[in-house]
Amino acid sequence: MMNNITINTCTSKDKKTIIDGLNSYNLSKVAAIAPVWTPLEFVMKDTNGIDIGGVLGGIGYWNGLEIKILWVKDTHRKQGVGTQLLKHIESMAIEKGVYTAMVDTFDFQAEGFYLKNDYQPIGEMTNYPKEHRRIYFSKTLHG
Repeated sequence: MMNNITINTCTSKDKKTIIDGLNSYNLSKVAAIAPVWTPLEFVMKDTNGIDIGGVLGGIGYWNGLEIKILWVKDTHRKQGVGTQLLKHIESMAIEKGVYTAMVDTFDFQAEGFYLKNDYQPIGEMTNYPKEHRRIYFSKTLHG
């Protein structure tokens, strides 16, 4: 290890340097299809304007839909709300030329939901969290 090196908590400027550095490296290896991260973020409300679900994701450099969070309020689960949100974000991504979607979840969250919606498991971490699994999924989208 080199002398005179420190490790510190990141500032906003540091984060930008790190992200820009990784993006620069990645793009030197594989050209971007999309120029920037395109957020796709949607909320579903009931007739009273109360949030009952939402999905946060976006499209990255290589035109893949990355779903970060999909949530449905307890009182509205098993009623098709999650599927509606998933289909909506997928259709918005397809309109933008996306052909692949990816998401991860835990066995106690939505493993069955993603399987039911034609996502294929592509990997998993066992015993994370302890006595559970984290599952990674992908899906080929069709326009």
